[in-house]
Amino acid sequence: LPAADVVKHYDKVRDFPADNKGTTHMSVHLRFGTVSVRQLMHQAQELNVKLLNEMIWRDFFMMLLWHFPNTSYEAYDPKMRHLPYRDDPEQYKAWCEGRTGYPLVDAGMRQLNQTGYMHNRARIATAGFLVKQLFMDWTLGEHYFSEKLIDYDMSNNIGNWQWMAGTGAVAAPWFRVYSPDSQQKQYDPDYKYVKQWVPEFGTDKYPAPIVDHKFGRERAIDLIRKGRK
Repeated sequence: LPAADVVKHYDKVRDFPADNKGTTHMSVHLRFGTVSVRQLMHQAQELNVKLLNEMIWRDFFMMLLWHFPNTSYEAYDPKMRHLPYRDDPEQYKAWCEGRTGYPLVDAGMRQLNQTGYMHNRARIATAGFLVKQLFMDWTLGEHYFSEKLIDYDMSNNIGNWQWMAGTGAVAAPWFRVYSPDSQQKQYDPDYKYVKQWVPEFGTDKYPAPIVDHKFGRERAIDLIRKGRK
């Protein structure tokens, strides 16, 4: 089980990827059953309700996939099943390799590729970038994560990707498009996480952004509005 002080401060530091002690690192143990869900639940009940809430989400996504197995390959929301997602192999490759020109996104993807793990805040940033800024099918990202994550859990991964895409049973509003720059300023303002995984950041070797945030945001909202049925 994680140290008590880690659990106590979980809600305050969980969103800062540079802090290696900010999360419990229990996901891989829950995935393979080397730590009991009940044990962690009892610890969370005593020390931090936010962690307990995250575990409830995990069980909710399991229940959802069990009752709706079709959500493994299509949107839970019928209105979101025929969106005109873009097909751009070069931009998708740049996302996979961590060469988007957005440092928080790139750091997350490189951490994933090199270690098989990615901080949760970076998962939000990378997923949001793919499904909204680049407006690509969430199943592409879900599949890539399934091949790389050592803590890969099918129901949890699908549930969170559908949440980010705005297509799930419980999801972020479809018109919400996270700004990677704003997330950088809020969660890694000193670029500690970025510098750990993107050593060329700040030099002429670092690529320019592959898409303008404002353009990507407006395009996503417009295409979703037109594609919802």
